[in-house]
Amino acid sequence: MIEIVKGTVQEQIIKILQNKYPVTISDLKKETGLKTQRIERVLRKLEVKNIVQLESLPGVTYVRLLRHDFRFIGRKRQRKFVKHHISKGFKPEEDAADRDDMMFQ
Repeated sequence: MIEIVKGTVQEQIIKILQNKYPVTISDLKKETGLKTQRIERVLRKLEVKNIVQLESLPGVTYVRLLRHDFRFIGRKRQRKFVKHHISKGFKPEEDAADRDDMMFQ
């Protein structure tokens, strides 16, 4: 079983390859919106792991998915923790009946 981290480019490419065949590098570029160089780099890494096979033809490179035993692990999460706080000068409103101001007499 091959473990792929969720939210990565590898996950995007593998899910496209699972749903569609034949796929070219230009198809992957359109689907993911990434640069060709980055896609080719990720595909070479997947090819070394024997997950995909690149078939080069004149003018077109096809990508074939060789394995289908994937497990997607991890989860997408917010990269930076956002802290919500109440400003120091904030005080809850008091009831008008509890006030002794001139305005409320």
